[in-house]
Amino acid sequence: MNRRDLLQRTAVLIGGSLMGADSLIAKNINWAAIEAEDDARGIGLFSKAQIKLLNEVGNTIIPDTDTPGAKAAKVGQFIAVIVSDCYEPEDQKRFMEGLVTLDAESKKRYGKTFLKLDGMKRNDFLNELDREQKAAEKTRTKGQPVHYFRKIKDLVLWGYFTSEIGATQALRMVEYPGKYTTIDYKRGDRNFGGY
Repeated sequence: MNRRDLLQRTAVLIGGSLMGADSLIAKNINWAAIEAEDDARGIGLFSKAQIKLLNEVGNTIIPDTDTPGAKAAKVGQFIAVIVSDCYEPEDQKRFMEGLVTLDAESKKRYGKTFLKLDGMKRNDFLNELDREQKAAEKTRTKGQPVHYFRKIKDLVLWGYFTSEIGATQALRMVEYPGKYTTIDYKRGDRNFGGY
């Protein structure tokens, strides 16, 4: 192989990679059908019903106001991915048991599952769980797992404020890549966020 052939083959190889695999492959993939299929069967360890429950719990914690709430940010899907892909099996089991406990506690206290409660009862119920988890945290010893609601709430907050909706509409998103810039903050301004 001479130098000219080598340069031509390298140019074709680099040009193909710059064009991107998605331009060569994505035209033949129906992404909407894949997304609909994922919605139909759930995500990872979570069924569609469990993701719906997480979205409703999330939307009770961060409701729609002048900005979209946690449900619009799809925190249920976020939580399903994080727990399924990033948690150790023991932590996954504990989280799934906590989700079952949340629904069972709702049924025990109100005679209905969480999804069947009205907005005020959902809010009251989650406030009770929040008080319980704060009390449990004060007496928790090292190595003992945190209260199940604490995990759910932490993941809702993480999922929401790192989503595009949370970072750009609930928080103030200012992008300055590659340099340090000082931005003035006035009392009453939204906090800064990023994703």
